[in-house]
Amino acid sequence: MTGKQPFEAVVAAHGATVLRVCRAVLGPADADDAWSETFLAALRAYPRLPAGANVEAWLVTIAHRKAVDVTRAAARRAVPVADIPERPGAAGEGRDPDLAGALAALPRRQREAVAYHYLAGLPYADVAAVTGGSTDAARRAAADGIARLRKTYQAPHGETS
Repeated sequence: MTGKQPFEAVVAAHGATVLRVCRAVLGPADADDAWSETFLAALRAYPRLPAGANVEAWLVTIAHRKAVDVTRAAARRAVPVADIPERPGAAGEGRDPDLAGALAALPRRQREAVAYHYLAGLPYADVAAVTGGSTDAARRAAADGIARLRKTYQAPHGETS
């Protein structure tokens, strides 16, 4: 008998965290697909996961890779449109009142560091392992991302950002 939880319990315990990370990295439109792909891949690999492994960090790592796959696939896919859209003007750029929009406006490294550390609760060492950098770089990217969010995100109705 292994000392691991049934996979259903893993999904119940960590599903919300993985979804928050997927939404922060990809936005709400692609988050559900990345979440599903994360748990499909995790289901296949779960029997080989050592009993003492950090399951949450393992799932966030898989979610990160799935988010990268979704981003790459979207970049390769042509989007048919009836008319060529005009580029948005400079007015109002960088002052999105929506937190998801403010997160999406962050550079990729900052967005990932903020999502993995603040939304998934991973320590900086795990953030560095997921994103492929050093612990100090992960800490700096998260700090820079939070500083930028504080400048650009206007919390609704007196909440602090």
